[in-house]
Amino acid sequence: MESVWVEVKSAIKEQIPGHSFRMWIDPIQFSKGSDNRIVLSCPNYFSKKRIENQYSDLIETEIKKIYGTGWELVLEVSSKAHKSSSGKQAGSIFPVSNQLVLPKIGNPIMHSGRMLRDHYTFDEFVVGSNNDFAYSAALSLAMGEQTRSSSSLLLMSGTGMGKSHLSQAIGHYISKEKPSERVYYITAEDFTNEMIGSLKNNTSHQFKEKYRNQCDVLLLEDIHFLTGKEHTQVELAMTLDHLFESGKKIMFSSCCLPSAIPKMNDQLKSRFSSSIISHIDTPDFRTRVRILKKKAVRECCNVPDHIIDYLAGELTEDVRQLESGLVGVIAKSSLLGVPIDIELAESVVKNIAVRKKTITIDLIKDTVSKEYGISVVDMISKSRKHNVVRPRQVAMYLSRKYTDQTLQAIGRSFNRYHATAMHAVGCIEKSMKEEVAVKKHIEYISNKLETGLAK
Repeated sequence: MESVWVEVKSAIKEQIPGHSFRMWIDPIQFSKGSDNRIVLSCPNYFSKKRIENQYSDLIETEIKKIYGTGWELVLEVSSKAHKSSSGKQAGSIFPVSNQLVLPKIGNPIMHSGRMLRDHYTFDEFVVGSNNDFAYSAALSLAMGEQTRSSSSLLLMSGTGMGKSHLSQAIGHYISKEKPSERVYYITAEDFTNEMIGSLKNNTSHQFKEKYRNQCDVLLLEDIHFLTGKEHTQVELAMTLDHLFESGKKIMFSSCCLPSAIPKMNDQLKSRFSSSIISHIDTPDFRTRVRILKKKAVRECCNVPDHIIDYLAGELTEDVRQLESGLVGVIAKSSLLGVPIDIELAESVVKNIAVRKKTITIDLIKDTVSKEYGISVVDMISKSRKHNVVRPRQVAMYLSRKYTDQTLQAIGRSFNRYHATAMHAVGCIEKSMKEEVAVKKHIEYISNKLETGLAK
C-alpha cells in the first residue's frame, strides 16, 4: 500500500502549485493500512491541521481512483514529532508551560518595536489562491526551513491585503516555538525615527548594537517609506548585511517591487531583491466568503449565509474593507436590536462600499482643482509652485486610493513618472499622520467623491 501513496502523491503533484506540494504534501509519509483505512503520517500538528482543512478532499479523491469507494483517510502526527514535543499538548504546536501565566498578558513580549495583535496568527489567516505562496513562504521562514540563500522574504501587496497579518504571524510563531529568539517587529518609519533619535542623543553605538547583535528575527514593514531617506538607507543596508551574514531571519513588506521604489540606493535594492518575493492579490469571492465566516466566528455571531454572500459580492476592495463591513453589520444589529437581514446589510454597505467605476482620475482632478482653486491645466503642468504641487499630490493620492490604475498610469495622467506618483502618495500619507488638518481635508474630499457630491 505504500507504493499506492507514492502514486497518489505523483497525481497530486500535477494538480497543485509546486511550492504547495513541497510544503504540505511531499513531507507526508505512509504509516499503515488496514481493511478499509489508510493512515498517513504528518510531520507536526500544524501540518496535520492544514492538510485536513485544505487537501484532505483531494487526497481522498485520488485514493478512491485507485482503491474505489469505502476507504477512510486517517491523518496522524508522526511518532518523531510526538517524541520531540514532550511537554506539548495534543493538537497544539505550542509547548505547555508549568509556569503560571500572568493575568492580562496575552501577547508575546517583543524585544523591540510594536506589539503583535492577538489574532494575527497563522491559524487565523485565511488561505486562498491569492495568497497561498505568501502563506507557505512565511510559514517556512517562521519554521526555520529556509536555506542560507533564502533566509529573507519580501511580501508585496496593496493596503489591507494581509501583509501585516503574515508578518505578525511569523513573530507569534517564533515567539511561542522559540522564545529565546529575539523578534523585532517594526515599520521602516519606526526604524528611521529611532535612528534619528540615537543620533540626537549620541546613542548610535547602542542603536547599532541592538539591531546588529541583539536581533534574531527582523520583521520590517513598509520599506517603500524609505524613499529619499539616504542616511537611513545606508544604516539599514549595513544592518542587513550583518544579519544576513549571521544567518538571521528577515521579513520585509512593501506596496511595490524594490526596483520601483524611487530614490533607493542600489545596495539596499539588491538586498531586498535577493529575498523570496511573494505578491498578495485581491481575494476572490470564495476566499472572501471564508474570511467573513472566520471573522463572524471570532465575533461570536451567527451571520446567515446569504448575508455573507451579499457582503462578499459587494465589498471587493481588500480584506480590511471586508471585515469592516461585517463588523458594521453586527454592530448595527446589536445596537438597534434588529435581526441581521439584507436591508440592514445594504444600509451598512452603502456607507463603505466605494463604486470605483464612478470615480475616475478625471473626476478626481476636477474635484481637487476646485477645492484648491486651481485649474486642471495647472495641475498637470510642469509648475513646481507649492500651490500647484500640493493639489497635484492630493489628486495622485486619491487616484491611487479610488481607482485600479497603476502608479505608472497615474503618473502619465499627470504628465509625471511613476516614481513621482509614488512620492506623492507617500507625502500625503505622511502628512495625514502628522497633521490633523490635512487628514480632515482629505477625508472631506474623499467624502465628496464617495457620496457623489463631486459630480
